[in-house]
Amino acid sequence: MTIWTRHDHRQDDRGAAAVEFALVVPIFLALLFGIISYGMMLSVRQGISQATAEGARVYAVAPSGTPSATLKSTALSAVNDAISSYGVSCTSGGALVKGTTTVGSCTVPTAASACTGGTGQCATVKIVYNYRANPMVQTFPGLDATLPETLTFNSTVRVNS
Repeated sequence: MTIWTRHDHRQDDRGAAAVEFALVVPIFLALLFGIISYGMMLSVRQGISQATAEGARVYAVAPSGTPSATLKSTALSAVNDAISSYGVSCTSGGALVKGTTTVGSCTVPTAASACTGGTGQCATVKIVYNYRANPMVQTFPGLDATLPETLTFNSTVRVNS
């Protein structure tokens, strides 16, 4: 005669949930922080692209005869307005700074120069941000290698003569 006894399997599985949780959480956190880090980088990338376009636009719409110092100052102001929400700014000396730390470079010309491959005058505004060394948000350990080393954008416009 066989006697069946009731056995509670929950007692045997007590540690399994903790082990599964410990194995899954680091992967989940890496994915979560990776999405946040990469999303912020894409946002900064778009902001820098917009900033170069705004700076270059100043040269394109400036009335003929506008002093070069005024053009540069106005373009620099337009660039800084576009990227100020990220806590970075371009200095008149050509440095891109975040707080007091130099994180890249800005090129805002004092005057237009000859266009490449054509006639007329062009102005190019360029921003280089050393992003991997200076990310906007702290990255998950090891995931910083997936971020680009630098974010570089330039915008060139033909200047009305």
